[in-house]
Amino acid sequence: MTFYKNREKFSGFSVKIGIYFSKIPLTPNQWTIVSLIPAILAAYFLARDEFLLAAGLFIIASFLDMVDGAVARVRGMASKFGAYLDTIVDRYVEALVVFALLFVALPDTGFFLPIKGWVLLYLFGGMMTTYAKSAAKEKEIIQGNELKGGILERAERLIILFVGIVAAAFDPIWLSYAIVLLAVLTNISALQRIWIARGLAKAK
Repeated sequence: MTFYKNREKFSGFSVKIGIYFSKIPLTPNQWTIVSLIPAILAAYFLARDEFLLAAGLFIIASFLDMVDGAVARVRGMASKFGAYLDTIVDRYVEALVVFALLFVALPDTGFFLPIKGWVLLYLFGGMMTTYAKSAAKEKEIIQGNELKGGILERAERLIILFVGIVAAAFDPIWLSYAIVLLAVLTNISALQRIWIARGLAKAK
């Protein structure tokens, strides 16, 4: 998990992280698995309405997600399976946090649905945004590069969610508003990617 959309902008910082953490006897794939620990704890404390603690653990999980790739590059251990595992763990992390939201005592916003309905729409939109990309590659609509685009990619989703969790420490309604915003924008993003894939398919 990462808050950065373009990691290459932080390549110098990433190298320093890779050099430092490569001294610890863990492989890049093990670092990927380790990043699940603070994510699980973040989900636990989020479900208990301990928002600031959850946000802090969320940041730690995000940082550790950056460590695996940095260590892989420094050690020359980058692999296709490592990239695959990182993507799978990313999905688990986001699903864990969204699952925890179902247990948070959040107020309804008055926008059409109860808040748990918006949480499920957010989960669906986030997963569909990701699946629209992987399906385009699976069906050979796009080759080589990944399908990009959409108003809200994963990095932006996590930023909005993080801000909502922090704001909930002062008033939980702000997290409810963040969830509604995420539910709407993730589903728009999924539709945008489908539309992009449609254009690429027609061009072939």
